[in-house]
Order: sequence, then C-alpha cells, then structure tokens
Amino acid sequence: MTEGFEAQQYDAIGAHWKNARELPTVYPERESFLRLLGDVSGSRVLDLACGDGFYTRQIKQLGAERAVGVDISPAMIEAARAAERQAPLGAEYLVADAGDPDLSELGRFDLVTAGYLVNYAKDAEELTDMCRGARSLLGRGGRFIGVTQHPRFSFDGPRPDPYGFVFDRQRVTPFGTYIQVTAALQPPISFETCLIRPEVYAHAFAAAGFSELRWVEMTVGKDAMRRFGDDFWQDFLANPPIVLFEARS
Repeated sequence: MTEGFEAQQYDAIGAHWKNARELPTVYPERESFLRLLGDVSGSRVLDLACGDGFYTRQIKQLGAERAVGVDISPAMIEAARAAERQAPLGAEYLVADAGDPDLSELGRFDLVTAGYLVNYAKDAEELTDMCRGARSLLGRGGRFIGVTQHPRFSFDGPRPDPYGFVFDRQRVTPFGTYIQVTAALQPPISFETCLIRPEVYAHAFAAAGFSELRWVEMTVGKDAMRRFGDDFWQDFLANPPIVLFEARS
C-alpha cells in the first residue's frame, strides 16, 4: 500500500482542503452523494478516506447512530477533529490506512462510504485490498458507496476546468489513465490519481466479495442550477469527471 505517499500528499494539503468545498463540482457531488446515501437514521456508518470530515459530519447530522471517519493523513484527521471540537456532533475520527484488506478491528457497520479512495489504488491488487477492507466492515446486505473519478471520462470531450478541477493526462496503462488533478484554489492544490478502467473495478469488487457493483451518474440539483445557471452544467453532464458507485455485500 502507498501509505507514505498518500499521507505526505494530504498532510501537505491539510486544513486548506476545506476551501475546495466552494468549487462548482462540489455542488452536484454533494447533492448526488446525499441522495445515494439515503436514510441513515440509527445506522452505523464508517467514512473511509474522510479527509477533513466533510461527509462524516453530514452523516452524523442526518441521524446516524455512529459516524466514524478514517483517513491515512494525520493532518486531515486533525482538521476533522478541530471541526468536531468547534461544533461537537459526536463524530469520531481515526488515523488508519483505508487500503488495509482487513479493517474488521474498527467494528461492524451498516454502511461504508468513501469519497475519492478507490481511485488512488496503484494497481489491481491495491484496489482489491481497498474493496476487501470495506467488505470486512460490513455484514450481509451492507452497502459500500462512494465518489470517484469517472472511469469513462474522455479527454476528447468537454474538460472539467470550468468546474474547478483541471485534469492533466500523465500516462495510459491497462490499469487505467493516470492523471494529475489541480484544484483551482489560491494557491492551487495538485495531486495524482487514476481513471481506473471499469472492468478493473468490476473484477476487484467481485474478488472482494461484493455481490454487485453499479455506477450512479451525477445529477445537478436545484441549488447548483440556481447558483450557476442551467447552461453552465451542460458540459459537466456531457462528460462528467466524477461518478458515484454502490456495491452490496
């Protein structure tokens, strides 16, 4: 697992990442993610790669009995804990490697979420380990949902630049297309990730013991339309840079 690399990458970002939550892409992402999340009242939810706890806090506010955020970056976890100290909700945060294939020591959960975790796998083995780690947290019938870079994003189509993120293609392999993503902040924040091929995802989720994997396309809700206008989102929907997934144990 690339524990050192990912921790260094996001330790450097730390609490500054909260500014990215104002970029346009986040509006359809948040609305679509919460719609897929559904009713979590009384549920036990673990949020892998929680970052600064953005979704962990919302999950707790939506009535989860327990909301635990896990991230490999101590700086990100400290940012999440700082937010919890400022406005206590009862969310918990732990530094741990979400790529560990056995996370069962963290407990049993009804739902596991992951915003931008699986796309950081460097090969099929790491991707399968990430999926196995999520599966180890779930009982029968549990769900694993998340957000990732879209496997079918086309560099020949509209670019995501107007929506706050620039994709620069690095290299293409049988595993996927490696890219550098730059968030349009001041100063800009860049990180490396991969547009993993759909068939690679399908094999990894199946090998980890999930009975099904489905892709859920982004939708643009009323808030995003009202804030930016209908025409603004046409290219985003024509060639979406991100997508949701749902897998069942």
